[in-house]
Amino acid sequence: MKTLLPLIPPLLVALFSGPAQAADSQVAADWSLSADGAYVLDQRAGLAWPRCVEGMQWNGKTCTGQPLLLDRAEATALASERWKAEGVGWRIPRAAELQRLVDKSLSPPGLNPILFPAAPGQWHWSSTANVSAPSVNQYTYGNIAQSRAGDGARQAAMINGWAVNLSTGEARGDAARASKLPVRLVRPMPVGGGK
Repeated sequence: MKTLLPLIPPLLVALFSGPAQAADSQVAADWSLSADGAYVLDQRAGLAWPRCVEGMQWNGKTCTGQPLLLDRAEATALASERWKAEGVGWRIPRAAELQRLVDKSLSPPGLNPILFPAAPGQWHWSSTANVSAPSVNQYTYGNIAQSRAGDGARQAAMINGWAVNLSTGEARGDAARASKLPVRLVRPMPVGGGK
């Protein structure tokens, strides 16, 4: 495995080469692999991404097994359990963080298969929450009489969550929290960029 690591940076530069070389070289500089090859390190964001989604295992060359499909509560509990068990700040990523993983220079767009092999390119849970509800005049008679002062928006936020399609980068806030989706947890990048 150690003999392959020196080949990874030139390979990444080749993957990101194209007409906008300056921007591409910055993209290549932002991403690297951990010493053991099990994590993709996002230097710019300071994050370490497992190369495999939850349920799959890194075997030194690719991800094997089947992705776990979890509802939003199960995904949140999994992140919390890993944080407690490992003492590392595992969490569900925000929508924008997941969108950053999507390489739109690929045809078709999606996760870079060298960085994230055998990755499911479908909707994944994010931790992004609906924070804005439509403004409702709580003093309007109809709203008071029917107790509708934004309840519909609050109910939707309670039963829906944000998910990101890792094939396209699309993010939506109307994913039912009971939906069973893959989860790619993230953690802060270790000091020194190792595992």
